[in-house]
Amino acid sequence: MNNWTPDSWRNFPILQQPNYTDAAAVARVEQQLGNLPPLVFAGEARALKRQLADVTQGKAFLLQGGDCAESFAEFNAGNIRDTFKVLLQMAVVLTFAGSCPVVKVGRMAGQFAKPRSADTETVDGITLPSYRGDIINDLDFTETARVPNPEKLVQAYNQSAATLNLLRAFAQGGFADLNKVHQWNLDFVGNSPLGERYENLAAQIDKSLSFMQACGITSQTAPQLHETSLYTSHEALLLNFEQALTRQDSITGDWYDCSAHMLWIGDRTRQVDGAHVEFLRGVKNPLGFKAGPTMQADDLLRLLDILNPENEAGRINIIARMGADNVTEHLPALVRAVQAEGREVLWSSDPMHGNTVKSSTGYKTRMVDDVLREMKGFFDVHAAEGTYAGGVHFEMTGQNVTECMGGAHDISAEDLRNRYHTACDPRLNADQALELAFLIADTLKDARINR
Repeated sequence: MNNWTPDSWRNFPILQQPNYTDAAAVARVEQQLGNLPPLVFAGEARALKRQLADVTQGKAFLLQGGDCAESFAEFNAGNIRDTFKVLLQMAVVLTFAGSCPVVKVGRMAGQFAKPRSADTETVDGITLPSYRGDIINDLDFTETARVPNPEKLVQAYNQSAATLNLLRAFAQGGFADLNKVHQWNLDFVGNSPLGERYENLAAQIDKSLSFMQACGITSQTAPQLHETSLYTSHEALLLNFEQALTRQDSITGDWYDCSAHMLWIGDRTRQVDGAHVEFLRGVKNPLGFKAGPTMQADDLLRLLDILNPENEAGRINIIARMGADNVTEHLPALVRAVQAEGREVLWSSDPMHGNTVKSSTGYKTRMVDDVLREMKGFFDVHAAEGTYAGGVHFEMTGQNVTECMGGAHDISAEDLRNRYHTACDPRLNADQALELAFLIADTLKDARINR
């Protein structure tokens, strides 16, 4: 490991960190977190890695989605349940319509911190530190609210633990039973064309389940029909938080970041000589890193050398976030470089972050057509290169928000103000997320027919 330790990252340059004013308070919180139980377990992370290895080899598909930045104020069981419902709906669409096993990973139970394009923002001539997520400071535009508060790290841990507890109950306690597939449809989705298409698919599933039951295969005899697996992930941005939750596995002796099953590095913090790469190279979790249009093939290969020197399948997820206008131009060179080197990687698409624009009404938004166009371009590139487009990574919510324009309900610039609730980036609502799922399912089906 070349002298890696959980705190060796502190000797490297680091970006996108809060400027805490009380170092002693930060140290106390870090020690407190270090004494708390892990949020996830090493064995769970290893199980996810095995499933991601199947994706890497073209045997499954990765569905990774959730909030742009989890909120303390909007934390409640209903919101968690509805987001989980949408992930279940998308997984059913991909599994049944796309004839493909789906690995489900939520941007949940830890996705609090957000990198920002500038350290400060100015409103009406007043300049304050940027909002960096509820784990750091508050959204209110006041001097007091924008001061980074280390105690928020503990609150984020507690909310993550409660979220995980509820997600595990939903996944294993019968909520995910395929016999309840109709109940996952949210009210506002049911009134849309996508809701009708989903209900038609659910009716086909009902027929299949009835046939299986007649053959003696039920939720009681086949647990796969009654429960599911959902893993968690977040951007490993605050390394003092990640270090505090890093534990040495008693079985293997390896180190795992037990804040989530999977961690990723953002496009702004993926420097090969930076602290984030240094920290994550030493933990055995499945890892991802974002690859934007500025990513060069040589840098990508150097990242793979550092983060996956043993070329282990299931270890690395390259998350392309190019923008709809750039994906077919910039992605092929990266795919070819990885292919030529024989690297074992999972390619997934983040069709959200490269397509952010400002609407005519002043809201930061994304066009659903652009999201779908980048997703299609991502699949087209892999089809042309003979490689496998293995997953999607997106920001969504089960709430009936109006944050992204277009979709089946054709949300306009004027509509954005109706239910624009995000604290950071615009999210797909359930209806728009289903639209994305059906596009992917159709593409997967076509790809399998043509293989």
